[in-house]
Amino acid sequence: MSPTPLSRVLVLSASAGLGLCASAWAQTSTPDGAALFKQQCAACHTLNASDPQRQGPTLAGVYGRKPGTVPGYKYTPDFAKADFVWDDAHLDQYLANPQALIADSIMPYRQSKAPVRQAIIAYLKEQPK
Repeated sequence: MSPTPLSRVLVLSASAGLGLCASAWAQTSTPDGAALFKQQCAACHTLNASDPQRQGPTLAGVYGRKPGTVPGYKYTPDFAKADFVWDDAHLDQYLANPQALIADSIMPYRQSKAPVRQAIIAYLKEQPK
């Protein structure tokens, strides 16, 4: 039995509504830097300088700091040679491909999605020094 015209209208209306909802969500959804940090970074890094070191150094006050300068953390030699401070551009490049910026970096994380990197960087910038 074929659907009645009213059934077709309801199905089309429902489909269009779902499409609009999904489209609106995709356009207004902004990655949450705090949640992303917790999911993708916190296993190896802390944001509190007084916390014990994890696999990676604390990221407390990382924005504006020279790489390789957290006291008590053993960095690779190329970190000591780095001649810049962590800013948006360097953090973005590092999160995308750590070894492209600091050749002997042992960080295995790579984030290919620019909006995710930008959200994490924005969150790091908000953290106290």
